Amino acid sequence: MGAHLTRRNVLLAGLAAAAVPSLAACGDGVAEPSLAESADVRLPDYVPYRGVQPDLPGTKAGVLNGYYHYPKNPVKAAPDGPPAKGPSIDVMTLTYSPVPPPASKNPLWQRLSDSIGTTLNYEIVPVANYPVKFALTIAGGDLPDAMLVLPTAPRQPAMLNALFEDLSPYLSGSGVRRYPYLANIPTSSWSPMVLAGGLYGLPMPRANSGSAMFYRADIMKQKDLDPNPKSFKEFLQLCKDVSDPKHAKYANGDPAVTLYFILEMLHGANEWREQGGRFTWWLEESDILHQALDAMRQLVKAQTIHPDGFTTVGKFKDWFGNGQIAINYDGLTAWNQNLLQYGATNPKFEIDAMVAPGFDGGKGTHWAGNTNFAMLSLKKAPRERIEQLLHAFNLLASPFGTDLYLLRKYGVEGHDFAYKGVDPVLNTVGVTDTGLPTTFTTDAPQSIYFPQDAEPVRLQYEFQKRAVDVLVTNPAYGLYSETNTTLGNTMRQNIIEGPLKGYMRGAADWNDVQDAVKNWRRSGGDKMRHEFEQAWAAVRA
Repeated sequence: MGAHLTRRNVLLAGLAAAAVPSLAACGDGVAEPSLAESADVRLPDYVPYRGVQPDLPGTKAGVLNGYYHYPKNPVKAAPDGPPAKGPSIDVMTLTYSPVPPPASKNPLWQRLSDSIGTTLNYEIVPVANYPVKFALTIAGGDLPDAMLVLPTAPRQPAMLNALFEDLSPYLSGSGVRRYPYLANIPTSSWSPMVLAGGLYGLPMPRANSGSAMFYRADIMKQKDLDPNPKSFKEFLQLCKDVSDPKHAKYANGDPAVTLYFILEMLHGANEWREQGGRFTWWLEESDILHQALDAMRQLVKAQTIHPDGFTTVGKFKDWFGNGQIAINYDGLTAWNQNLLQYGATNPKFEIDAMVAPGFDGGKGTHWAGNTNFAMLSLKKAPRERIEQLLHAFNLLASPFGTDLYLLRKYGVEGHDFAYKGVDPVLNTVGVTDTGLPTTFTTDAPQSIYFPQDAEPVRLQYEFQKRAVDVLVTNPAYGLYSETNTTLGNTMRQNIIEGPLKGYMRGAADWNDVQDAVKNWRRSGGDKMRHEFEQAWAAVRA
């Protein structure tokens, strides 16, 4: 379910909701534009970058380009020199990593500023602190030139309209062609930028193939198991065969994401289902949900799920890496992360990913992820300043195969990385320096690339082809609902942590689940549905 797969997003939602009182002031006295005004906004043209040919070509359906090696002679991203000369640029954004060294001690940061043509000043905020920091900054009124706006930020239409620049005069339609690397961002990543009757940000594009059910290929080989089940029955047997409870070895860790995988088998809704303009929430599909929860009870009874998985937060990746669990649902970026982190100490470490089969055989489905993480919004400013900012951020979106992409992702040769053939491999200093959060400013479309080895590139590409073939999108993606923004994740997580997990363990019954869904409707679910349906109709008017 895209952005909802990790508990870190629930934390973000809760903190953002807590910040509502601080944010509310920005909209006082400002009329919010109508939905019809947003429907009239033209998205930027999509002009794919053709400067570097992939070894494994991506597809219009959403498979990413795959590259076995970095070009020996990277393309110059700014052949005419630094494009954004002028006053320094202040950016506030978040990081999931340790804060990198300051510019004075970080050659990557220094060269990035030199390449842009002005000093790039980052205010880097740890992710857990970002929603509150954002709220305080908005309320204080002293805004940086650009700042990351999370999807969970409340009162977005009023806030954006009052404080941030509408970029549609600069980027709508063919206007984006002045900024070719922004034009290289796929259309679907731009759709959440349309709010308040304008185009209010730059995307941070992500893969639409969402997450993956990873498995430890080395463990499967050791046990001589087929890691590609053709039904739930075969999946259950695989989980039994790979589990050894007496020695604290289990198939699965997190029961919530295991439930998602079973719902994919049953062709369940990816958060919402739309039919004739009417929206149905995933937990309202009673027959599908009941069958999936009963299947989860079978896994629990068979002792294939780690017993601490119902109460543990943040340990599943480590359990997967050290072999306590052999199957783990995670975001696609975890593929390379796992190989780097756990393959470094375990030379036998191998991973791959499965796509959900049909519950009783045949094809299952795969839930698409959100094709954008958040938006980078620009403070209102004169046209000349906005154009300078756009030229700078255009360079921060320079794609794979360019010298600026190499700099952003791998730093400076000799200081941050060394070449393995033609491929850059980070050292420990580089891991820290590349924590500069350019990924959370804007970025190029993601690519499949692993400098250390070409084989994971092939495996990831093959997985994405299988996933995209049965992809199910969330119809609410790109639509704005204030109720969903402020309450949605919290309400959803309360049901998961309460009656859903209770049912899986036999501590709650079906009536408890149904009562929780009814309460969701009364407490905001029906309002959320109505807001999405209104937005859906407006876009198609």
